[in-house]
Amino acid sequence: MTAPSYYLSRWVFLRLLGVVYVVAFLSLSTQLLGLVGADGILPIGEYLDRAFDTFGRGAYWRFPTLVWISSHDLTLTAFCWLGALLAGILVIGVAPIPVLITLWVLYLSLTVAGQTFLGYQWDTLLLETGLLAVLYAPRGLHPTLTTEPPTPVLARWLIWWLLFRLMFLSGVTKITSGDPSWADWSALTFHYETQPLPLWSGWYLHQMPVWFHRLSAGGMFIVELLLPWAALTPPSWRRVRLVAATGLLLLQGAIGSTGNYGFFSLLTSALCLTLVDDRTWARILPYRLADSAQIVQRNDRPPSGWRARIGFLLCLVLFALGGLTFAREINTTLDRAGRSHLDVSWSDEIIRWVQPFRSVNGYGLFRGITVERPEILIEASADGATWVEWDLPWKPGDPRRAPRLVAPHQPRLDWQFWFAALDPQGAQYWLSSFMTQLLTGTPTVTGLMDVSPLGTTPPRYLRLAYYDYRFSTPSELAQDNAWWRRELIDYLTVPISLDAVSSR
Repeated sequence: MTAPSYYLSRWVFLRLLGVVYVVAFLSLSTQLLGLVGADGILPIGEYLDRAFDTFGRGAYWRFPTLVWISSHDLTLTAFCWLGALLAGILVIGVAPIPVLITLWVLYLSLTVAGQTFLGYQWDTLLLETGLLAVLYAPRGLHPTLTTEPPTPVLARWLIWWLLFRLMFLSGVTKITSGDPSWADWSALTFHYETQPLPLWSGWYLHQMPVWFHRLSAGGMFIVELLLPWAALTPPSWRRVRLVAATGLLLLQGAIGSTGNYGFFSLLTSALCLTLVDDRTWARILPYRLADSAQIVQRNDRPPSGWRARIGFLLCLVLFALGGLTFAREINTTLDRAGRSHLDVSWSDEIIRWVQPFRSVNGYGLFRGITVERPEILIEASADGATWVEWDLPWKPGDPRRAPRLVAPHQPRLDWQFWFAALDPQGAQYWLSSFMTQLLTGTPTVTGLMDVSPLGTTPPRYLRLAYYDYRFSTPSELAQDNAWWRRELIDYLTVPISLDAVSSR
């Protein structure tokens, strides 16, 4: 029996990865200046200056970013657009290896520059996937399916190893996190309502009975704890791998169709599709693209030479580092659960050395579920007496506004407000700067907001209100067409003006 080949699989994966990079860079281009530009919430120039004052030349290693060369707004914008352009070149299959290297460097640079606004697991997942793709991609200026060399076996296993770690750890950390809602399978009774940026479809699922949510949680545990093992099975187990890929893709579809998680579902789906071999792809893709006979019958001799040897060594190193982060993540979850575990503290220095590059990671998505939904709302006033709400475009604000689809774009300020509501004190360092920029009417920051209810004039006063939100019931929605019910908890700030800010 002929061993499965993965030329088409690699072809699809690299182009999907290119699409993810396009989305990621274009999404950042619309908001990066407001977040970390010279007049942004957390200016990157000031951040790097403080880093250098603290660590000296060691800051270059701790914060690896091309923005050290220039933190000008034009530089940040150029990085975004150059990344999007190169990602488009990756989609059409030109010079994949140098393009992938450049994309990784650019996205790492912007991730470091983005500070807390680019600290999500899918940002690090994109970096790790992009780095592994460098080893997986074919050489040459314009490789084609009929001329490109065989897919490097060890690099292909690295991709599968990443997929396994991502999905399996997401299941394990839920079990060992100590979260009672995961322990009794009730987490999904809260999830659709309390997730960062819900969709209107999440409202409908939230109305389902408890038994449905428990059954859904059980199905999710099966997908996350059992199906990832198929990634480590021999490629000859085609049916097992196809079943696993189907189950994992369905889970990503469920996540992406009920909440706004940026490019996460698309990127994870690209990883899942690497389990699909060429024989299956040949039945799906157009025949002119997938001449399966030429692919399957080709003599798949492994590449040789100094490049192959260097690639082999790099793969071994990344395998070992991935295994180390996997063991450490398992250790951490066992420690949280109060269970005995192995001592891996000897690896602290190794992890500290590679951590700045954010390309070998532990994962654990949705390990804890919030059972309530606090929200921070911005109130503005021109006179200190009459107050109006000034909403962000995508987070819950006006109860009558239906939760909308924004993915694969990720509005990072809207997302960050969800975390800020869970820990207002911990977010004070950027919330204070954000309020100041709104009071001064900084265009790059106000551009991240909805249209100001006060018109073009900046507000004279601002304050932060703290609310408890919940989804409306079907009868409540029918009554007044409001998707949310909310109750004021308190005000996080007194009315703030520029005079008060400047006197501090």
